Amino acid sequence: MTMLTPRTPAKLAPPGPSRRERKAAELQARTRLTGERLAGISARPAVQVLQEVDTSPAGLTHAEASLRLERHGPNTVAHERAPRWYLQLAKAYWNPFIAVLVFLAAVMYWQDPADPGVVILSVMVGISGLLRFWQEFRSGRAADALKKLVTTTCAVQRRAGSGSAPTTFEVPMDQVVPGDVVKLAAGDLIPADLRIVTAKDLGVSQAALSGESLPVAKADTRVQDLGQQETTDPVEADNLVLMGTSVTSGTATGVAVATGADTYFGSMADSLVGERPQTNFDTGVRKVSFLLIRFMLVMVPVVFMINGFTKGDWDEAFLFGIAVAVGLTPEMLPMVVSANLARGAVAMSRRKVVVKRLGAIQNLGAMDVLCTDKTGTLTEDRIVLDRHLDVHGNEDGEVLEYGYLNARFQTGLKNLMDQAVIDRVDEAEEVVVDARFSMVDEIPFDFARRRMSVVLARNALVGDVAQREHIMITKGAVEEVLDLCTHLTDRGERVELTEQLRWHVTRIAEDNNRQGLRVLAVATRTMDTPRETYTVADEDGLTLVGFLAFLDPPKADAARALTGLADKGITVKVVTGDNDLVAARVCADVGIDVGQVVLGPETDALDDTELRALAARTTVFAKVNPVQKARIVRALQADGHTVGFLGDGINDAAALRDADVGISVDTAVDIARESADIILLEKDLTVLEQGVVQGRTTFGNTIKYIKMTASSNFGNVFSVLVASAFIPFQPMLAIMLLVQNLVYDISQLATPWDRMDEEYLRRPRNWDAKGIGRFMVTIGPVSSIFDISMFLIMWHVFAANSEASQSLFQSGWFIEGLLSQTLIVHMIRTRKIPFIQSRASWPVMAMTVLAVLTGLWLPFSPLAPSLGFVALPASYFPWLIGVLLAYCTLTQLVKTWYIRRFDTWL
Repeated sequence: MTMLTPRTPAKLAPPGPSRRERKAAELQARTRLTGERLAGISARPAVQVLQEVDTSPAGLTHAEASLRLERHGPNTVAHERAPRWYLQLAKAYWNPFIAVLVFLAAVMYWQDPADPGVVILSVMVGISGLLRFWQEFRSGRAADALKKLVTTTCAVQRRAGSGSAPTTFEVPMDQVVPGDVVKLAAGDLIPADLRIVTAKDLGVSQAALSGESLPVAKADTRVQDLGQQETTDPVEADNLVLMGTSVTSGTATGVAVATGADTYFGSMADSLVGERPQTNFDTGVRKVSFLLIRFMLVMVPVVFMINGFTKGDWDEAFLFGIAVAVGLTPEMLPMVVSANLARGAVAMSRRKVVVKRLGAIQNLGAMDVLCTDKTGTLTEDRIVLDRHLDVHGNEDGEVLEYGYLNARFQTGLKNLMDQAVIDRVDEAEEVVVDARFSMVDEIPFDFARRRMSVVLARNALVGDVAQREHIMITKGAVEEVLDLCTHLTDRGERVELTEQLRWHVTRIAEDNNRQGLRVLAVATRTMDTPRETYTVADEDGLTLVGFLAFLDPPKADAARALTGLADKGITVKVVTGDNDLVAARVCADVGIDVGQVVLGPETDALDDTELRALAARTTVFAKVNPVQKARIVRALQADGHTVGFLGDGINDAAALRDADVGISVDTAVDIARESADIILLEKDLTVLEQGVVQGRTTFGNTIKYIKMTASSNFGNVFSVLVASAFIPFQPMLAIMLLVQNLVYDISQLATPWDRMDEEYLRRPRNWDAKGIGRFMVTIGPVSSIFDISMFLIMWHVFAANSEASQSLFQSGWFIEGLLSQTLIVHMIRTRKIPFIQSRASWPVMAMTVLAVLTGLWLPFSPLAPSLGFVALPASYFPWLIGVLLAYCTLTQLVKTWYIRRFDTWL
């Protein structure tokens, strides 16, 4: 059994319910009330229901339908709409660092409108916001394109006037109104919540609502039906069909009792539209941002006051303080994060993944728990014949042959299990149908008998005389078929079916049911007096041949994909609406340690603390409704886990929204696609595994930039504090600090294209503001040691110790500071020894070289006088090389100690 260890200590509950909890309660209440209303309709006679919705079996008139369309509105459910482009653009700039930069630019402009720093900051802010806006806008449009499907219609029965005969014609689904009489046939989508008025052999796929993979049989119904015993779950009512499901077999007529937001589907959808909960990514960015901003708010006033008091020039001290604030602000963080996420989105699009919300990429990398449905994810989402067994549970080709003949010769619509038998034989070529058999008659399937029979003519030899005998082959539900059997076939012999043998074969069928298989019985009867027609009365005195066992088979690569996710530190939990036996069988087949399967209703009796403990130790949840799925997700999040949820049904929408990263597929229902953050164009865990790697790469490169910038900026400010206290002039001009910061930041734009060490990608990664602060104050002062060393060299070796020679001092520190910042990129980007055990990607190497060359060129360039630089003597550079080598050596030693001490680096 899989156990999850809480990743963070439990927190005290807030004094009142959060907005998220209120939203969940609202969803639960609306769904419950809608379910109760529909359950009441199910319990009432059809005639009474028709009266209540003011209609008749002949349907509404066109005029009345038009009035009701105006009164009730279109038959559509609430959809989450993307905000207008200008609102998206404004949101792209809603970032604490951007706010700080805008404020600093405004102050600089107020001081000096011609200050080049204003242009520098404006460019940084503009590019960052535009990059984020364009990527999210483009991704949103790609996701919207998935919704533009062909308009779906349904068959509705209406009349021209009150005395006119009814006519059936196709109308768009959004024009169905309460009281409409809807005709259903195999393959139809159900357009509204319908109370069945008449039905024949009706089978409905309810997977989108319940998660159950096999179709559900609805009752054969006539207009005079008196309703059924009231149920608390309308999905289980056998005389209701609900919006969002589809017809797999049979025919029916139903009256629309609810449309649009009033449907069971609509009650979920309406409660899910609106503001989304804060995710792991949102929380992490906010914490890191305010950590760095708080640090800046402390350090900048200190620098300002020291410079003001020691130098006496408060205006110059103010400008220098602003420059230090810019230097402390990781102003490229929004741009680097956006570039990282945008690059990740492009890379994932090549792997058949559409990223709707950029922050979801990092959440995907941070994910350590994946909750998933089984149908179509772990399984192939199709029914196959798994076994053909004799009465002792052994494989038997004769059982397959009889099952195939029954499926092959029936003339009605073949259901999924009939087709599975035919496909199995056609693939294996185990049975050959030739002139030995010809069709005589059939007794069609119905849901009352739960079986169907065909009667075939078979050539037989009686002595030397050829004779055609008629054989009935019956296939259906075990208990129904077994009740009609008087004998069974045992090792080729026909023996009487005693009570002991009846118990024995029943146990064989039950054993297979417990393994998650859907079991049908196959029986035969050789007719004593062949004739042309047969009736249900002839389905008697049968001989049991054996059983056919079906399942939705596991995907061939599911086990490998699950192993790949486990290797990357991701625990997979199956949360399905299907029954526990099927869920357990499938999970066991793909290598999941099933343990104790927990049913959805069991979770309702638990409070939040108890559910957290249960969710941590449980791998498989079955028979889970939408509210229970979302609550399980929240329980896992409360234990500090970053939770992903993969689903494609209406019943998954709430959990998709509450998860840190909601994952759906392009074939999912609209509401599931809208609730998801990421859409897979192929429902495959292997694709998801690749996305996890991309997410961790994206996060790793983002953390690189933050730690590089935070530590180097801290070191610079610490150096400035020391220099300001003891040097009679500014250690560096404000414009120099801005240029140094700009060159360094531009070199960091290649960070999104860097590679990550393989070891880093093996574990989920999360934001850790406390860890970033610790890293900053540990690694930052290392650079200050060598900054101070360069101060001493410039002061004593090159005699730059007066205001007359301050430009030489400032130029020397500028180059050393810029080159040490650039080198720290390679020291920090890996746990290993840089350049030897791990090399950066070529874009990072190229930008590093460019930054170094720019820094060396500026003091000798035509720009030098305007920036305050002077040319440095050749004797300076050996000292520079020595300082940088010593800096790299000490940084590597400190890195080794840090990793051993805290067991972390990036």
